[in-house]
Amino acid sequence: MRLLLVTDAYPPEIRSSSHLMVELAEELRDRGHEVHVLTSWPQYNLDAAAQSLQFEESMQESGIHVIRVRTPAHHNVGFIRRGLAQLQMPFYFLAALKKHLAGRLDCAIVYTPPLPLALVGQRLRARGVRFVLNVQDIFPQNAIDLGVLSNPALIGFFHWMERRAYRGADAVTVHSQGNRDFVLGENPGIAGKLTVLHNWIDAGSHDRRAATRDFRGEWKLSDKFVLLFAGVIGPSQALHLVLDAARQLRDLPQMVFLFVGDGTEKAKLEERARAEGLDNVVFKPFVSREDYPDLVAACDVGLVCLSAMNKTPVVPGKILGYMAGGKPIAAFLNKESDGHAIIKDAQCGYSCVSNAPAEVEALLRRLHAERAQAPQMGARGASYVRRHFSKEALVGQLEALAKGV
Repeated sequence: MRLLLVTDAYPPEIRSSSHLMVELAEELRDRGHEVHVLTSWPQYNLDAAAQSLQFEESMQESGIHVIRVRTPAHHNVGFIRRGLAQLQMPFYFLAALKKHLAGRLDCAIVYTPPLPLALVGQRLRARGVRFVLNVQDIFPQNAIDLGVLSNPALIGFFHWMERRAYRGADAVTVHSQGNRDFVLGENPGIAGKLTVLHNWIDAGSHDRRAATRDFRGEWKLSDKFVLLFAGVIGPSQALHLVLDAARQLRDLPQMVFLFVGDGTEKAKLEERARAEGLDNVVFKPFVSREDYPDLVAACDVGLVCLSAMNKTPVVPGKILGYMAGGKPIAAFLNKESDGHAIIKDAQCGYSCVSNAPAEVEALLRRLHAERAQAPQMGARGASYVRRHFSKEALVGQLEALAKGV
């Protein structure tokens, strides 16, 4: 099949979504498909090495045709600029597709957010191309929950766009049963095309091997109990909660909170940590996808945090990455998140709601007290993702949806 993946995130940008998409592209290539990727120009969440790389609009990368599109800034900008840029994005994408890809496609798989990218799939479907919509964040509901979107006219417009995207797809996937129930409750007419497709993880990339980077030595953490948050540092993560805990846990001198990433909230958190003298908090820039398994291996606990203002059952992708790396999880999530059930079922750590500071502190103290059991908890998590979230099985399900069988 000739397949097109449409996504805002793709390497060298470092995000859980970009890892997900390149793993999908590589697995589909290995299954004998002709894979094309239509994505944004790399300018956000880059490690130091990637910032010096040179790109062309159309490139072959390891047997995958990647088309990169320059669009208006849509990350690390204000919400109004971001919204306007995302509304323009599908038109830039369609123009680039016309310029760089000839011939008929069999299926377009569109990853959202941003939701307006669904328009690319809809336009292609009008030309006879099968359209599979992969929904990660339920927009606009998540923006409404976080207070980002409050204008009734805009809310109505984006709900119309959401309904149109669902109706215009041949198949719609969400990444958990809770997400399916939520979407179906708002859109009962799409039951026949709505499927749960869990996010996959390339667990093999975390298999034990000789490390290429010694993060503990490099960052002077050799004798510490390290709790890692790796990813985008934005408002929906509510990482002020972790700083609250760090302040309360200064009586545990071995415990260090390591933030690796970037985002609109990073500078505020760094300033607060300096102002409060939180010497148990360390900030570092993104590391490459290739170095990420070494980073996870170097730490003791994987941290996940989501604002309690979220009301959708979202499962942060970093949970699976930590589990695949054999690390116990400390998760502070909105009560609706299906992440609670995954962690409990896998017996790979602990979770609590993210609007309960006392519970967050108690959870972290418990993990520190039980640190001798961390390898066993981590091993259970690694085993669980291999059974339930293997890349091979889940991409097989998506391949079947792309074929329409």
